[in-house]
Amino acid sequence: MGSEAIIFYTLSAIMIVFSLLAVTSLRLLRAAVYLLFALGATAAVYFMVSYYFLAAVQLIVYAGGIVVLIIFSILLTSHINEKLQKPDPLKMILTGLTAIIGAGVVWLSFSEYTFIAEPSTGIIADMTTIGEKMLGYGEHGYVLPFEVISILLLAAMIGAIAVAKRTKTNQDD
Repeated sequence: MGSEAIIFYTLSAIMIVFSLLAVTSLRLLRAAVYLLFALGATAAVYFMVSYYFLAAVQLIVYAGGIVVLIIFSILLTSHINEKLQKPDPLKMILTGLTAIIGAGVVWLSFSEYTFIAEPSTGIIADMTTIGEKMLGYGEHGYVLPFEVISILLLAAMIGAIAVAKRTKTNQDD
């Protein structure tokens, strides 16, 4: 087994372990940090397969933006030591069954499908083309969706803080 295979399996194990920890942790802040590690390992896999732009987006948008937004929201609402309730055993069993069925469907889909290498389409996607498409406001530009999503994230954060602060002041009365 080569060094790339060892690195890949190590990163895969990190992603699996930290993903499981993120969804099973009873502490909210720890779950967010575990999610950060899982997303970082995903970006490392993208770097391994030379998808540098996708890896950078993974780090900047997900690890750098959304996880930091979650952590700040947790810290600002002073729920840092809050422990989540344990789920009901029935919900845990149903969730486990759903996950196993989903993994089985994915496995069957991959085992039944014959993957065939297709010739290149000849489209060259360099950084200039990607930048023009993402920041363009013309026919195939994506500036408007990015701006709408940024306003939506800001509104969600403000709403979460307002709800958390209101609940806290109501408990003090």
